[in-house]
Amino acid sequence: MQRMNIKCVGTLSIVTLGFLTTIHLREAFPAQTKPPVVYVAPIEGIIDLGIAPFIQRVLDEATQEGAAAVIFDINTFGGRVDGAVLIRDALLNARVKTVAFVNKRAISAGALISLAAEKIVMADGGTIGAATPVQMGQPGAPAQPVEEKTVSYVRKEFRATAESRKRPPLVAEAMVDADVEIPGLIEKGKLLTLTTEEALKHKVADFRANTIEGVLEQLDLAGAEVRRASPNWAENLVRFLTHPIVSSLLITIGMLGIIVELRTPGFGVPGVLGIASLALFFWGHWLGQLAGWEEVLLVAAGIALLVVEVFITPGFGLTGALGIVALLSGLSLSLVGAGATWEFILKAVGRVVFSLLAALIASLIMLRFLPRMPFGRRLILETGLPAQQGYASAPESDKIWLGKGGTAISPLRPAGIAEIDGERVDVVSDGEFLEPGVPIVVTRVDGNRIVVRRRRTSTEKE
Repeated sequence: MQRMNIKCVGTLSIVTLGFLTTIHLREAFPAQTKPPVVYVAPIEGIIDLGIAPFIQRVLDEATQEGAAAVIFDINTFGGRVDGAVLIRDALLNARVKTVAFVNKRAISAGALISLAAEKIVMADGGTIGAATPVQMGQPGAPAQPVEEKTVSYVRKEFRATAESRKRPPLVAEAMVDADVEIPGLIEKGKLLTLTTEEALKHKVADFRANTIEGVLEQLDLAGAEVRRASPNWAENLVRFLTHPIVSSLLITIGMLGIIVELRTPGFGVPGVLGIASLALFFWGHWLGQLAGWEEVLLVAAGIALLVVEVFITPGFGLTGALGIVALLSGLSLSLVGAGATWEFILKAVGRVVFSLLAALIASLIMLRFLPRMPFGRRLILETGLPAQQGYASAPESDKIWLGKGGTAISPLRPAGIAEIDGERVDVVSDGEFLEPGVPIVVTRVDGNRIVVRRRRTSTEKE
């Protein structure tokens, strides 16, 4: 019994000693904790629609990784308002701490993006502001002012953003509207741009720093693991595809390919090129959060209605008009995003109209000269069929119509029925679509085809 008590006491002593030793070791060698993670993403150059997907990806990735903050290294003179609004909304909805590092300037759209971040850090010699909206004029001409309602909208966007981040709303409005006056800071008729010193003084910026390391020290994140993000190939491709010149060119090539394909037999290279161009256009604008299923369906419906108008229904009426409206609406809506001004919307519609007219003119030229091109000879059958290979000349009964006149009974698109010398005759127009009642004259007889054209009256020129 005594021996058992001795064993219990010995065991308890060993356990106690081990416990005390563990506590001592933990105090002497504290556990190594992982340093916090901070993402750094650049916002530089022109603000366009291709930057928004990149910013959203960085925010999502930082949130998933539990990052301590995302620092946006900003140096921009601005760009598209709708692109800046997309980034602004992403920053306001972010679930990770966001910091705008103005290094060295955040002008126009860059100012809106900076105001949407939780913290604003400015480098020495930095500037922020000058955000009044303008519309571009002709190449080489200065930018033109926009309507008051557009200025009012952008001004309120700035104010709402400043209010959500507890910054002076009147200062934010003065960056947009020259009519806003702040005694001691900006007089009426001047647009507000703040230097680093002024931004700190008026509580727009939180503190100053000249490097990312300096920003981390101010945020109490010195020693954090810095992960620098950059746009990937897909995001760069989106920026390229949504460029105004490239997107207009894709629309022109797409519609040109479809028009040529509809006017040539079978399905070949023009159709593939046209569909591929439109697919690239919609893919880029889809990723840029501009186009959706609604725009795609509108364009598809517009093309289908125009095909029905050209090949099925006579004349040009409601079907064709609806097709043009649907096509213009779908393509134009794919070029504008949230926050787009009326001037920009009208400009987008103008770009679409210009692209469609360019495609139509190019298609007429191609269809006229296509048979003379090496590529066109593969699409157009030009091989003659001599008599010894089975060619049969026009029947003698059909040749009697040559040179005679009559009247179209049905629409000629291009085939139809005409009345000649009191008889109903199957005829084909020489390319022009003719309505019922139009006087016609037979110009030639090719095999079983009786070719006619509109007969000019004495008051019309031949």
